[in-house]
Amino acid sequence: MSGGGRGPAAPLSARIDAQLAAPVDPAVAEFAGVLGAAVGARAVLFYGSNLRTGSLDGVLDFYILLPGDREAAIWPRVSYHEAAHGGTMLRAKVATMRLATFARAAAGDLTDTTIWARFVQPSALVWTADRGARGAVIAAIGSACITAARLAAALGPARGTAEDYWRALFRATYKAEFRVEKSGRENDILSVNAAHFAGLLPLALAATGIAPGQDGEHLSPQISRSERRTTLSWWNRRRRMGKPLNLLRLVKASTTFEGAARYAAWKIERHTGMPVAVTPFRERFPLLAAPQVMWALWRHRRGA
Repeated sequence: MSGGGRGPAAPLSARIDAQLAAPVDPAVAEFAGVLGAAVGARAVLFYGSNLRTGSLDGVLDFYILLPGDREAAIWPRVSYHEAAHGGTMLRAKVATMRLATFARAAAGDLTDTTIWARFVQPSALVWTADRGARGAVIAAIGSACITAARLAAALGPARGTAEDYWRALFRATYKAEFRVEKSGRENDILSVNAAHFAGLLPLALAATGIAPGQDGEHLSPQISRSERRTTLSWWNRRRRMGKPLNLLRLVKASTTFEGAARYAAWKIERHTGMPVAVTPFRERFPLLAAPQVMWALWRHRRGA
């Protein structure tokens, strides 16, 4: 999908362009710019609960998209960063990958269930290297919406509200991943992001070539039997690989998470009140240091 032009994809592209330009706190944009420029990125996306609430508290979530085509075998690379802002400390968890890989994953071309499902949800494009990078990200997010809409039409009922189709989609993708969210998480996504999803599905269906069959609040996507079968076959291959791939990413992150010790120390103090000193050993070997920290936390809780 292109970032502009005419035809059925144009309304979707225009909507995504506007959504990605949603205002964010200048501190978030500045932090993203510093992180992106430091690694020669093409673009930085901001997403998660802090985007919705506008809060600077907690951990900001960024995706840094790099130039080039060669990607690590297991992506993305995860890291933790801090930056002083006035009298407060900004904290960010960053996933880094190639923009080219991001675009292919968004289009459903890779064995991945995370990128298109995550980025059909709200995000903001808070930093780009140039206009070309912005256009590429808009196109990739458009592809994510199209991929998600096609699967939603295949999984959902013959006729229903847009929420029925999105609910079927997110229920399926959460089941395919190694997640700890409680049952019904798809309802939370739709309720807190109602404005984002309002009217999105008909635009995405039209862009993928499926007539939405809209009648008031109800849709009847005109997906053919053969297209439904092809889409479900595509999904079943990815569904089977979802948990193993997700687990591989978690294992990789446990050994390559840059700044893991600082991130864990902040989380422990935030939730328990117990300060954790980040020593050179703990910074370099967070897994080896974990038992000592857990023992200290156990004693802290007993004392409390």
